[in-house]
Amino acid sequence: MSVRLISTALVASVLVCGAAGLAQAQSAAPKPPKGVVKPEAKPAATAAAAAGGVEPTLIGQFGTWGAYTATPNGKKVCFALAKPSSSKTNPPNRPRDPAYAFVSSRPAEKVTNEVSIMIGYTLKPGSESTLEVGGASYAMYTQGDGLWIKNAAEEERMVDAMRKAADVTVKGVSAKGTETIDTFSLKGLAQALDRLAQDCRR
Repeated sequence: MSVRLISTALVASVLVCGAAGLAQAQSAAPKPPKGVVKPEAKPAATAAAAAGGVEPTLIGQFGTWGAYTATPNGKKVCFALAKPSSSKTNPPNRPRDPAYAFVSSRPAEKVTNEVSIMIGYTLKPGSESTLEVGGASYAMYTQGDGLWIKNAAEEERMVDAMRKAADVTVKGVSAKGTETIDTFSLKGLAQALDRLAQDCRR
């Protein structure tokens, strides 16, 4: 499991800055016509720098989910990315970085639809978080500011549930004891994953 987690953490850390910048630019800018997304030049440049000169490419926007591809170190990576539709903290108004949900595929490693959450703060060491979707709750392993499913055997079932549900809720506790609840709309996720399945081949 540790190799899997470290690998995901590396991919996420490489891509989150660039992809997040694109996502932020899209949310801040006026929405373009349906099916047409125009990332700003500055976030694109930031993406290239964050990915060691490899710029994540937005291949489609589906509801709240963007579908991206990138090729760091010559190995193709594909991922769907979304920001929370709502976030709550207890105590309220505690500062944190933006949170993002990823569903990633890495063909070279034979990894498909791996779910991870970049939560926007350092999680309490040794703590467990949960992801709730479709009436089920999944235990999430925490490391740094990232969450991954604890039982990898349940991941396919979780992704199937995410394809069908309206939203997913992620709960976590920061190193300072702040409790967070993030809700991500799942509108467009199934379409984003279908598009990535077409594009993310060797």
